[in-house]
Amino acid sequence: MKYNGLPWRRLPLRTRVIGAFTLGATVAALVLVVITYGLSRQSMLSQREESSQRQFFANARQVQSSLRAENPDLTQLLESLPSLSGSRSIIRTDDIWTSLSVTPNDLPSELVAVVVEASDARSMRYRLDDQPVLAFGLQLRPGDASSLEQVAYFELVPLAEVENTLESLALILLVGGILTVLVGVGIGLWASGGLLRPLTEISNAATSIAQGRFDTRLEEVRDPDLAALVDSFNDMAAAMESRITRDARFASDVSHELRSPLMTLRTSIEVMQHRREELSDRTKQALDLLNDEVVRFEQLVQDLLDLSRSDSGPMENDLVNIEELVKATLDIAEGHASLEVIGTARGALVMGDKRRLAQVFDNLMRNAEKYGGGATRVIVAPNGGNIEVAVEDAGPGVPPSERSLIFERFTRGATARKRGTGDGAGLGLALVDEHARRHGGSARVEGKSDGGPGARFVITLPRAGRR
Repeated sequence: MKYNGLPWRRLPLRTRVIGAFTLGATVAALVLVVITYGLSRQSMLSQREESSQRQFFANARQVQSSLRAENPDLTQLLESLPSLSGSRSIIRTDDIWTSLSVTPNDLPSELVAVVVEASDARSMRYRLDDQPVLAFGLQLRPGDASSLEQVAYFELVPLAEVENTLESLALILLVGGILTVLVGVGIGLWASGGLLRPLTEISNAATSIAQGRFDTRLEEVRDPDLAALVDSFNDMAAAMESRITRDARFASDVSHELRSPLMTLRTSIEVMQHRREELSDRTKQALDLLNDEVVRFEQLVQDLLDLSRSDSGPMENDLVNIEELVKATLDIAEGHASLEVIGTARGALVMGDKRRLAQVFDNLMRNAEKYGGGATRVIVAPNGGNIEVAVEDAGPGVPPSERSLIFERFTRGATARKRGTGDGAGLGLALVDEHARRHGGSARVEGKSDGGPGARFVITLPRAGRR
């Protein structure tokens, strides 16, 4: 089964629930309308036909009684016959027709032929002048004193009133069916909301946890079927928060413990640097290598501390002017990158932690300086309800095969490995991605829009407003 070209099972659950209620209401309304209209039509026509038939036979007996006379006055007889709901009569004597308002052409020839040949009463429904009519016919026997040889009595009963009533009934049933379908749609909307609300809350909670709010929990519910799901989700979230907090605390403790020996190493290196002239060339070379590794080690410890704070530490939630923050980062970097602010991005605000956002842009500038020869252009542009900050460089770029891996922790691109710089641990871009996600945004890397050499790192953040 398909809906709008899509298989039914691939439609959203809410659409399927509403569709099921709508389909059920439509089928129920259709069955109700057809059955009600059919039974009502049959009942009304049957009642009308029975009452008309009784009146017809009563009138026929009166005509039969008048035929005992030798020369009955048929016109006066027709005037004296009672009329039921506008019924009209006509009498055929031999080949002569007598009537007050009916002509022989008003009768169907099939009915006349059957009545003339048969000895019992016959009836037929047909349309006369586009109006429904019920016609009765019966062959009568003239008395012995009558000079007539063959007499047939016909009566026409209009059914326009019944048809009008049925049309009104059909309109009422149609309106009732439409209202039934609308009620079904309303019940479907209400039921789907009740059924999917817990799933929506779970989805929102999962999104909140993915963005770093690990203390997110679902509220307790009274429904016993959903209570188990809610309890399981909260237990899972609590276990994950405990695990992440424990790991972050471990990384933080290790980083703090490493700071003391690092300080000792840094002090010792500085002492040896002051007496550098007394050292041999090989010792100087070893001292320089040791100094580079200590600098790298210090940066690694600092990045680990930042990651542990990002994983478990609280995040401030203030309005931050992205344009001003990017300008301040460029001033500190002292590079030659140009800043381009497009359209409504000028003065744009985001809700977040200013210190962590500053670290995001600083890490991107350092990454461009280290692996791309320095940033060449920084672009702040609107993108729907988001603000995008793109940092471009003129380096070798990032191969497509590494673009999804470069933001992982302790991952360094092939370009960095080939250069053998040795001064990075692969945590800078991981911090960029982590902070962006904690702010409800994302980080990605792509090729430059003009197709030129270099990489383009893009940070997307939800917009809070304008100033």
